[in-house]
Amino acid sequence: MPPSGEFIVIAQIVRPQGRRGEVLAEILTDFPEKFAERSQLWLGRENDAERREYTVVSHWFHKGKVVLKFDGVESISDAEVLKGFLIHVPREKRAELAGGAIYVGDLVGSLLLDVSGDPHEIGKIEDVRRGVGAAPLLVVHEHGQEYEIPFAEEYLVRFDAVRKILEMKLPAGLLEVNAPLKEEERRRK
Repeated sequence: MPPSGEFIVIAQIVRPQGRRGEVLAEILTDFPEKFAERSQLWLGRENDAERREYTVVSHWFHKGKVVLKFDGVESISDAEVLKGFLIHVPREKRAELAGGAIYVGDLVGSLLLDVSGDPHEIGKIEDVRRGVGAAPLLVVHEHGQEYEIPFAEEYLVRFDAVRKILEMKLPAGLLEVNAPLKEEERRRK
């Protein structure tokens, strides 16, 4: 089994589904078709470093979710115990991306450089927020300041996954949008 931290989450168990130990899981991957290729999955709670390996007996899709049947999970009671567990796969077994594509999760922990004009460091990417706009937002922290920067293709220059450096050409004024309000501005609001 891979060391802790070398896993990615692909789904989360919502509840039991059926009478024979099946579970219904929310799909958290862009590659649900890969469930057909996976005979082993690892389950664990969100903050647990420990994961337990399960053998997949069968799977099928149901109303935008996936139903999984694991070996050894034979009843509704067995399945109920798994409610809330995250479903993981080893990082090296994730889906291959087309040339030039980036896993957004790989960006966390990377250094963001603005290479428009004179290259300079913006900060470390702490998180990626999805579902808040057309593009995911990179949450970058530097010296107590937080920036939310759209991870838009038109800004992207290069990502070095080995060195964990993301180079982007940010539009003028983008960082100022994130600047904290001055005392006078706060009073006016």
